[in-house]
Amino acid sequence: MLTFNQFQYIEEGVNDPAIFKAVFLAGGPGSGKSFIVGKTGLPQLGFRVVNSDDAFEVMMKKAGKAMTSDEIFSDEGQEIRGRAKAQTRLKQDIYMKGRLGLVIDGTGKDVNKIIKQAKELQDLGYDTKMILVNTDLETAVKRDAQRTRSLGRKKVTEYWNTVQKNIGSLQTIFGKKNFMIVDNSEGKDYQKETLRAYRDTKKFVNKPPENPLAKKWIKQEKEKRGITR
Repeated sequence: MLTFNQFQYIEEGVNDPAIFKAVFLAGGPGSGKSFIVGKTGLPQLGFRVVNSDDAFEVMMKKAGKAMTSDEIFSDEGQEIRGRAKAQTRLKQDIYMKGRLGLVIDGTGKDVNKIIKQAKELQDLGYDTKMILVNTDLETAVKRDAQRTRSLGRKKVTEYWNTVQKNIGSLQTIFGKKNFMIVDNSEGKDYQKETLRAYRDTKKFVNKPPENPLAKKWIKQEKEKRGITR
């Protein structure tokens, strides 16, 4: 049975400002993705952020675990991460039932997973794009060291190298016009970069859904609710 909040999400879908739009967010630890999400105003544009890290941190705290590299990558830490991902997936499924705008927050290290996620959304009628928040390696290492949830230089370097290697594949998945790199390295003009990302995403949101599946779903929902415009 749906809860009131779940029902509300489904009901508001047809009137959602970012209906049938999904933005994939990629970038390794220390890239500043959360900062960029805030600065680009994605939630204000109508997007729901899907990020298992939020649930993971809450669950780790309840289990009395510190957000250190040793605890995070321990067997228990990884079991908790698995539960956090499952919980987050349930939330995402609810959003998708209402065809609400989504920000899928990840690292970009698993190309096959992103292909699968993008296809699932596209098969529902979603338009998809990606914003990759990138930095030089030393910026990523420095910022990671300042976080409560620090992974350490070795892990950050591993993630960073994988993301750099995947940039070409990620651009191929979304196409050149729907793939943007935001340079958030130390010393870069982040305000200029985030303004560019905001304008690009706003244009993406304002463009009516073009997928025939999306048009059909919207038409059916409006007919069910007696909406004539």
